[in-house]
This record gives sequence, C-alpha cells and structure tokens, in this order.
Amino acid sequence: MTAIASEIERFNRLSATWWNSEGPMRPLHVVNALRLGYVVERIGQHFGFDPATDGLRDLRVLDMGCGGGLMAEPLARLGARVVGVDASPGNVAAASLHAAQQGVAVEYRLGDPGQTLQAHEMFNVVLALEVVEHVDDVPAFVHRVARSVAPGGLLLVSTINRTWKSYLFAIVGAEYVLRVLPRGTHRWRQLVRPSELSAAATGAGLQPGDLRGMRYNPIRHTAAWCRDTRVNYITTFFRAPAAPEADAPPAR
Repeated sequence: MTAIASEIERFNRLSATWWNSEGPMRPLHVVNALRLGYVVERIGQHFGFDPATDGLRDLRVLDMGCGGGLMAEPLARLGARVVGVDASPGNVAAASLHAAQQGVAVEYRLGDPGQTLQAHEMFNVVLALEVVEHVDDVPAFVHRVARSVAPGGLLLVSTINRTWKSYLFAIVGAEYVLRVLPRGTHRWRQLVRPSELSAAATGAGLQPGDLRGMRYNPIRHTAAWCRDTRVNYITTFFRAPAAPEADAPPAR
C-alpha cells in the first residue's frame, strides 16, 4: 500500500522543479490548470454552492500524493482547509517552503496514508491525482483513502489508463520521442484501468460518479477534456450522506 521506493527517490530528485512551469513539470502545470477548474466545479455541484462567489466554505480537503502542492495551494486560497500528504521528503519540503513563501496555510504531512492519517479522520473531499500509478497495491491504497471520505463527501482520482494507446502516447511518445516528461516517469504495468479503480472504490463503500478523458497536446502544451479515456482520465466517487437519526425531527 506504500509508495514504491524507486518512485519516492525519483520524485526526490525532481522536487526542486515543482514550481518551474517551464521545466520538467511543465506538462503537469498545464494539466493542473485544467484539472483545478474541474475539481472546483465538481465540489460546487456536489455540495450545492457556487465556488466563484462562496469560495470553498472551509471544506476539509485531503490531497493524497500532493507533490509540490500545485493543487493544494490553489484550493487553500479558495478557502478550503487542506491537508497535503506525500511519501517523498523532497516533495513535502518543496511544497511546505513554497506555501510559506506565498503565505498560504496548508498542512503538509510526510508518509503514506497508514502513517499520516488518524483512524477516524474524515474529509469532505479527498483527491488522489496522478498517484495511484505510483503505489504498489492500488486496491489497498484506494480502500484506505476511501475510508477518509466523510458521509456525503467526494473522492476524485486522476491517472493514466493501461491500454496500448497509453503506452504509445504517454510513455513512448511523451518520454522517449518528444521528451516532455523525464524517462521512467510512468511504468505501463503500474497504470490503472477505470474498472479497477471503480471496483476498489465501490468495494470501499463509495458510489461511482463522473468519468471523463483528458487530451494533452505535447507540441502546443495544451490540455482539454474529451470522451476518450484510453490515455488520461479523471473519475469521481461519492459516499452517501449519513442516515438521519430515527428520533430526529425532520429537517426544515
């Protein structure tokens, strides 16, 4: 269930480049801008308010596999109480330093879910963005983070599908031909199919929601949503609200 040791070491080496939008993390910056809009939109729709006017209303958010904080910081700026967790010491150090320099309050924790989350700690929103392909036991990882989704809460997961198209485009094309990602960023056998994520999440008591594909253009460095989920995709799950107490008066 823990992050693979070689993956931690690789991210440690890259940690100083997280906030350089023209460096090795450039594709992630482009994708993150698109994904941030989606995450905020889904939160607003699910909880029934407009983040553009209301912010994120002090929602408690867990960013599991937070990297250098590219998602955690913007959500905190919108008013969420964000906890960022990562297994790479370099990532946590880079994220903490940048947040301090920007005056943004984010609580960062070093370790995997079992080490960093309390047994009954709950969050309104849990994010696992580009992280499931870097752990050694995906079902166990999903089960653990799903336990942290509060009743009525959301889980959002983004990753790369395990298909022939993802091998050609996300690995051969991106890492070896165009070199927009460092070689070894992804290993095809570790990529995760939507059906596998869904089985793990529903087995942990969550219900499936939206699923959509994402297209990244490595020549123009642009990203857009699409119907094709054979390469990049994002999917949502939710936990049903807690049942009202039998002797509680009806809501008014």
